[in-house]
Amino acid sequence: MSNVDTSRISLVVLSHNRAAQLSVTLAHAVSLPEKPHVIVVDNGSRDGSPDLVASRFPQVQLIALLRNYGAAARNFGARRASTPFVAFADDDTFWMPGSLQRACDLLEAYPRIGALNARVLVGLEQREDPTCRRMHESPLPAKELPGPALTSFLAGATVFRRSAYLKAGGYEPRFFVGGEEGLLALDLLTLGFSIVYAPTLVVCHFPAANRNIEQRRALVARNDLWTAWLRRHPRVVARRTLAFAARAASASRPLQAFSDAMRGLPWALRNRRVVPPQVEALCELVERHPEEPRDLAATSTKIGRPADRPFRARSSMRSPNAKHGGV
Repeated sequence: MSNVDTSRISLVVLSHNRAAQLSVTLAHAVSLPEKPHVIVVDNGSRDGSPDLVASRFPQVQLIALLRNYGAAARNFGARRASTPFVAFADDDTFWMPGSLQRACDLLEAYPRIGALNARVLVGLEQREDPTCRRMHESPLPAKELPGPALTSFLAGATVFRRSAYLKAGGYEPRFFVGGEEGLLALDLLTLGFSIVYAPTLVVCHFPAANRNIEQRRALVARNDLWTAWLRRHPRVVARRTLAFAARAASASRPLQAFSDAMRGLPWALRNRRVVPPQVEALCELVERHPEEPRDLAATSTKIGRPADRPFRARSSMRSPNAKHGGV
């Protein structure tokens, strides 16, 4: 396979107040053989992250935001990119060498694919994230696609066709973080693009040990509800609303959980656009199957990474082809 044309892909790295970890992540990103155009979107950090990027990585393009936009900060990076394809990473994720090249080749060969979700390995032990098995076992028809079809993806482990991402509107700022993928996935599918699991693409994830997983799960639940209000069939809206109310009632602060969701109701009703029947049918098929892809930070095993120790791929790491049969 020929070397990657460096004009094909950008790598947008999202970061917030993790200067030491970001330094390790960027050292890996700039050493990738594909030589992607690396763009760092700093989400209003106050720990010196922008200065670190500017001084240590002058080849990296820096977008230093004045406040924390959450997941929607990725939109700034996608708009700044000038390449046809855009890969996303967080400050705790690495794309393995060769993965971005394979992503470009797949997206060029299959013009109706809007997004490719990589296989995710967690921590120094490189354990496969359990979401990968669920994606591999997707019940959706995948005729003429190079891998299992999906109705969602993991934000920090996905490569997009940039034009599809921008046409779908990117991430919704109101969601902030947690389950932000669902709405964008539905809008991609409504536009006629496919989302595909491609296990020959590999991302390594090193989640911080001090994350507030419970808070993240609460945001995922709220954003799932908002996504239903914005796009799903009325019967799904009713089911999700009742389920959320039951969950909120058992939360440590039930009134706050429910009122947080309800504040978004007028906005959701103003912006409601129900997905077409064929997209709703795909969603319902997945929902009758084991759990669909969720938020990467809320599902991954909590395994930390020494911030001052660069990641090196173990020579014994199995090829993704060995387990999944390739794409």
